[in-house]
Amino acid sequence: MYIDNDDFSVWMQKLYAKLEELCKDVRILRNADRVLPEDDNLLDNQDLCLLFKVSIKTLQRYRAIGALPYFTISGKVYYKASDVREFIKERFCVTTLRQFEKEHCTKKKK
Repeated sequence: MYIDNDDFSVWMQKLYAKLEELCKDVRILRNADRVLPEDDNLLDNQDLCLLFKVSIKTLQRYRAIGALPYFTISGKVYYKASDVREFIKERFCVTTLRQFEKEHCTKKKK
């Protein structure tokens, strides 16, 4: 298969543009730890399902009514630990709050 110089140049420009896009994503991910406070962890649906002993559908209902703040990264739902802590204080018993703080709010050891 023969590729002439014009086609090659076009493909190289496309490749270069894609690499630039990937570099931007890498820079964003590298600085992601600066977005959240150091003591604030991210939790996903599985973490909350196990903690609250509820289904994913129940978490979806909490999100839909605005009771549980969340955000998505690449289609996956995440919750900030500080938001979950406030949600627990409003809706759950003290035992659940203590369990959450024990599992997710201790200082990370370096």
